Amino acid sequence: MNIRRVLTVVFATIVAVSAFATGEAETTDMPRVVVASKIDTEGALLGNMIVLLLEANGFDAVDNTEFGTTDVIRNAIKAGEIDIYPEYTGNGAFFYGQSGDQWKNPVTAYETIKQLDYDAERIVWLQPAPANNTWALAIRADVADAHGIVTLSDFGEYVSGGGEVKVAGSEEFISRPDALPSFENAYGFDLTGDQLLVLSGGNTATTERAAAEGTDGVNVAMAYGTDGQLAALGLRVMTDDKGVQPVYEPAPIVREEILLANPEIADILEPVFLSLDLVTLQTLNARIAVDGEGARAVAEDYLTSNGFLP
Repeated sequence: MNIRRVLTVVFATIVAVSAFATGEAETTDMPRVVVASKIDTEGALLGNMIVLLLEANGFDAVDNTEFGTTDVIRNAIKAGEIDIYPEYTGNGAFFYGQSGDQWKNPVTAYETIKQLDYDAERIVWLQPAPANNTWALAIRADVADAHGIVTLSDFGEYVSGGGEVKVAGSEEFISRPDALPSFENAYGFDLTGDQLLVLSGGNTATTERAAAEGTDGVNVAMAYGTDGQLAALGLRVMTDDKGVQPVYEPAPIVREEILLANPEIADILEPVFLSLDLVTLQTLNARIAVDGEGARAVAEDYLTSNGFLP
């Protein structure tokens, strides 16, 4: 080998070693997006869908699914610690201290929070799913049948009349003014501390199982409208006959900075979220909460089966 060839090989080796040491041996042009979700069943499902879709489309999707409660994850996206996560339209009333009929209509709820969050935080709301995952109370079927309880008005009368009741719910559900307190105010009942089982997490699979199994005397559970495990557990959602709760449609929300740099994110996620109607989400949630499948596996199977992933 002549001297010129030797020098060429040595130089190339030095460049390769230097690139490896600085992390530049492989391409670094994959856009990085930090994906998070809340710690409930549906949050994990939707968060994993976002991760899988971004990964399949050339993104470096950092998986922070099951990140925390509403307050925790909300503060994180405002602080720029995460970039995108699935949120619910009706939470806009809570975020901005509002009430009114605009939050009880899916179109106006979405348009209202979309404008409020963009103006205040430069957070962009993408296409929501056509499914209302509202706060609800689910009662054991045997209790409902024994006392003729169908609606929350029936339940209010039952509690006020001294009926035996204990509710399992997350700390957020029990303390947030728009959750359990709104039901108490509207339906005229007031639960005492010994009528509540307060759980730290927000996973309704846990609260509903507590009611189904009668854990510590629980016979009523915090639930969500898209929960798929209710029938399997022998629970029934009591009808919110006074229309207390806002509409809670899930939608990806993303920091404007990230979306401006990667506008294709909206197009990638839109058809998937449009496909997630109430029955679909109930079915997918049941596979996780009842059948014990992993959230990522269920998300990947759904996306692949419906042609959203190769």
